[in-house]
Parts: sequence; structure tokens; C-alpha cells
Amino acid sequence: MSNNSQKSGQKDALAGVRVLDFTSMMAGPYCTRLLADLGAEVIKIEPLKGDYMRFQPPLRGECSRYFGHLNAGKKSIAVDLKSEAGIEVIRSLVASSDVVVENFRPGVMARLGLNYESLDKINPRIIYCSISGYGQDGPKSKKPAYAPMIHAASGYDLTLLQYQEEQEKPAITGVFVADILGGLYSTSAIQTALYQRERSGIGQEIDTTLLECMLNLLIYEIQFEQQPSTARRPRYGPLPTKDGNIIVVPINANNFKNLCEVTGHPEWMEDPLFLTPGDRVKNWDELMARVGTWTAERTALECEDILLDAGVPASRYLTVGEAMQDPQAEHRGSFAEVEDTEGGFRVVNPPYKMSGTGTHVRPNVPGLGQHTEEVLKTVAGYDADNISALRDAKTLVFG
Repeated sequence: MSNNSQKSGQKDALAGVRVLDFTSMMAGPYCTRLLADLGAEVIKIEPLKGDYMRFQPPLRGECSRYFGHLNAGKKSIAVDLKSEAGIEVIRSLVASSDVVVENFRPGVMARLGLNYESLDKINPRIIYCSISGYGQDGPKSKKPAYAPMIHAASGYDLTLLQYQEEQEKPAITGVFVADILGGLYSTSAIQTALYQRERSGIGQEIDTTLLECMLNLLIYEIQFEQQPSTARRPRYGPLPTKDGNIIVVPINANNFKNLCEVTGHPEWMEDPLFLTPGDRVKNWDELMARVGTWTAERTALECEDILLDAGVPASRYLTVGEAMQDPQAEHRGSFAEVEDTEGGFRVVNPPYKMSGTGTHVRPNVPGLGQHTEEVLKTVAGYDADNISALRDAKTLVFG
């Protein structure tokens, strides 16, 4: 399915849904950008100086590509939430909104008078999603939490370590898995709540934790902790080639049969070490060592072509840049072109296509406060005098 296969006349799935986005960093902005990708009107509520992520590299001129990737397709208003006038603006927006998403440390929104209980009184249909490290209550709820520490606290880092050889300490974290999962799970929960609201007529509160997102990754490990086993799992890793490495993943019996035949070793199928799936798992390192002897005589691309053509799952190790140029990514429309005031750049589209609705990043990255006046007029219902007073009081930034 190509990215342009939406049925004629179909609306975006979330057209007409209004989201107030109080988030920063990665998990929350990723959640709300996915909602914008599906057609929701996402109004990003920023501090007067702008979201912290506006100033994070990679930068081009004064624009952060990091920020742009996570906030394309949104509207921006900048509000002083420490002022009563600013809080009143938010209350006015809540009255005609569908969803609130926030990822402050638990307790902050309550101190501002913007917690779920307060906003539910204004709009009982509001769906209120909080994303935090540990949850909105409990002994760790008020602790600071970022993805790298959640990776450590969930057992994820030590799980990766136990699959490595000759490595004594966990690897350095660079890819924030917890944040992406937090955004994905929150998006799913919000859409579920929107669907339920169609039946019940009322909203609800959603409490997403990064810790539980990471625990959901560790299916085998959680069961192993409760039912230890001496049986080991296959470990999939790099095999040497003439010009790099390749990963080979012969999971099922057909994969193994094809592997034996294409490498010129049909006798492996009769070898007592590899007769059954259990035997192959038990002697996995020996099997991979033998395959590695074959791969070492060829380039990574040669290995990949030969193995894939024979029905053996395998892949070269690519850089991010190489993956971005992959013909399959081009065919799928995996990337969208977006634009800020410094020019255009590519960001990743959602990883799914739908035949009846658009699923793509919207093209524009908002400037700070770019939509403040528009939102005050069309959403909050403020007249020219009200807006002028807010401008004079410097309660908001007007882009």
C-alpha cells in the first residue's frame, strides 16, 4: 500500500478532534504529533520563552530539527501559566477541546489548577492523558524520570547486557526507547478513549508510565524470572563478511533447511548437533560459527542477496543514512518533507498505512506563538479588546 492510497473522499481519522498539548522532550510530543498525523488539531502550549526542545541540536540557523521532527503539523501558542490570565486562557480552550496531553512531573498540573479533576468540571467530555516515569501516584511518582534512567530501572539495560559477550557493564544509552513507547502507548490509549466516549458521552483520565512501557518489552524475561529455565535462547548478532557484518536469522525449520542448502552444507541437516529445534538452540553458537565461515568469504551485500533469494532471513548492518535511502522506504513513502523558517527537511511518517484515512506528517513546523491570535479568536472566543489586553500584559507571545 503506497502512502497515496487513501480512498477518495475519506476524511482524516481524527479530523475535528482538538488536542491541547502541554508536553516537552520526546514522549509527549511524539504522542501528539502522531495525533496530528491522523488529522487532529493539536495546539501546542509553550512557555513564553519557547519549548526547551526548540533549542536542541541538530540546529539549522535558529531552528531545531529535533523540535521540528516532533512538532510538525501542530499549532503553537505561548502562554504564561504562572499568571491568572494565562490560566484563564487555558480554561477557555479546554471548554471546546477533546484531549489534553501533559508530561509534567506529577503534581505540577494540580498546582496550576489544570489537573483532570479541575478540567473535568469545565468539560466532562475531556480526555486527559498524563505521561510520566512512574505514574501519578505511588512511592516513586514524584521522582524525576527520563528515558535513560527508566531503561536502567526497568531491567532493560541489564537484559541487553546478559545477551552480550565479554561486556562487563551496560551499554551507553543513546536511543530513547522508553519515550517512543510512551508516545505510542499514549496515542493508542487516547484513541481508545475517544472511541469509548462515542458510546458513553464522557471523557476519562489516562495515566501512562514509561516504566511500564519498558516492562512491556520484556515478555520473555519477565516470564523467565518467574519460571527459570536452563534452556537458552538463540542470540542474534553480527557475522563477519569481507567488508563488514551481516545478521542471519534462521528461526524456523525451513529457514534452517534453506540455510544448509545455500551455503553448500546439506550435511548440517543430519548433524546430531542440529537435528531438532532444541538441538539448534542448544548449539546455536556452533551453528553461527559455521555460517560465519561462509559469510567471511563474501561481501555483506553478496551474503544478503544470496541468503534472501534462498529464503533465509538476513540483513546487512546499515547506517541511518543508508536506511533512509533504501528503495523500500522510497516505495512506502516512509519519509515526509516538512518545513520551518530555515527550509525543508525529512521526518519519518507513521509506520502504518490505512486505505481509508491519511497517515502522514503535516508539512509545517510552527514558530513560537505563531497561532496565538488565531487560537484566541477561533477557539477561546476572545474579542479584539481581550486580545489587546493580553498582548499589553505580555501574558502571551504573539508570533
